[in-house]
Amino acid sequence: MAHRRTSGSKLFMTVLCMVAACNAVPITELLDRASQRSDKLHSLSTTLTQELDSHFPPIGWMIMPRPSMCHTSSLQTPNDKEQALQVSESDLLSLARSLLKSWVDPLLVLSTSVNTLPHPAQSSISNKIQELQENSKSLGDGLDILSGKMGPAAQTVSLLPYSGGNDIGQDRISKLTNFHFLLSCFRRDSHKIDSFLKVLRCRAAKLQPEMC
Repeated sequence: MAHRRTSGSKLFMTVLCMVAACNAVPITELLDRASQRSDKLHSLSTTLTQELDSHFPPIGWMIMPRPSMCHTSSLQTPNDKEQALQVSESDLLSLARSLLKSWVDPLLVLSTSVNTLPHPAQSSISNKIQELQENSKSLGDGLDILSGKMGPAAQTVSLLPYSGGNDIGQDRISKLTNFHFLLSCFRRDSHKIDSFLKVLRCRAAKLQPEMC
């Protein structure tokens, strides 16, 4: 019993030290780390989309849902860098966190369905999907810490539930098309997240807007 209490105390102190260390890191450095992670996330999703394109059936492009059908489309976000520069720091971080948190369930769908994906690069795609999940989780943890430093407005998160279900289809065309569509939505949102964080990093470094 005493040993268990000692182990618990050590674990508690380790967590406290980690929290204290994170709180001691300047916002500029946290934003640098977050930007690097978001850049990796968008790069991975782009590479994955290109791998799928290599063996994507022509009919798939015809039946692919429009981008407006992505489950995150209801969230009002800046359309470009100029608009993003007009949004407050807290609101930008809130938007980035809302988008990222909305992908927890859909990324799980991609992860579980990739095992039956009829694609010659299925193994490579599976590994990259796992990387997406890991990087997304790591980035989310970092943004949670950042939001704690930036106040209540940055901690606000819009709920964007995913209602697409776990089944991406039964036949080859449906599986490839639905998988590609979901991944394309993630690629679009990862680009937004990356853009918002880079604007935040630029502002924190007190650079002129034209340099952002």
